[in-house]
Amino acid sequence: MQIKLLHDLVEELAGENTGRIVDILFGKKNVNEFLIAKKMDLTINQVRNILYKLSADNLVSFERKKDKRKGWYIYYWTLNTEKCLMKLELSLVNKIEKLKIILENRETKRFYVCKPCGIEVTEEKALDHGFSCEECAEVYELSDNSGPIRDTKAKITRTEKSLTLIKDELELIREKARKKKARAEKKAEKEEVERKELMKQVRAAARKKVAEAKAKAEGKTLPVKKTAAKKKAVVKKITTKKVPVKKAVTRKSVTKKKAVTKKKAGKKVVKKKGKK
Repeated sequence: MQIKLLHDLVEELAGENTGRIVDILFGKKNVNEFLIAKKMDLTINQVRNILYKLSADNLVSFERKKDKRKGWYIYYWTLNTEKCLMKLELSLVNKIEKLKIILENRETKRFYVCKPCGIEVTEEKALDHGFSCEECAEVYELSDNSGPIRDTKAKITRTEKSLTLIKDELELIREKARKKKARAEKKAEKEEVERKELMKQVRAAARKKVAEAKAKAEGKTLPVKKTAAKKKAVVKKITTKKVPVKKAVTRKSVTKKKAVTKKKAGKKVVKKKGKK
């Protein structure tokens, strides 16, 4: 449906049999103009004339590149889908407004027809010519408006459906564009945060370097700041040293006391045996 409507739009702007260019460009980027001419079976100048007409309404865009071997410029064309749909949306809105005016006229006014000539005129024009045809002098007959009213209503319904489809398609394209923009902004924001953090580190390093240079010039040394991790390591080392020392001392004292009591007991027994 979308491509058919774009066909009609292109032919309305660029002339008959030009809508085929939509099939070649739709959903593609940077299509070689010589390829377009070959597929449409037209000369390069004819194709350029069509594309220039569409370019006047920003429906197509191009990139120009120089052929290194031949030395001339080649144009690569892209269909601007969103611009085309916007143009088509406006065209359908105008068409609906015109159809509504026709419907209103058919419902509120009378028309007369010359059956031999097949010419239909308004009541005002029929009155000006005395209700006789200016071509064959045949008397005008009152036209039946029921058929034109029915046809006009059907056209309005079809056009409104097409307009709804175009609006939905435009909303999808715009939603994609919004998401893409949001991703780009998020990426830019992240890069900005990283840049600020890097600048902060660079400034801190520069300040440290200046302070070191100043201290060196004055013959001083800067105090080394212990980090929290280093402090924790020192505390851990001290606690691990104290615990085993205490345990070793208590065990040694216990063993020594036991040994002394054993020796004393042994000496007493020997002395008693000697006396007897």
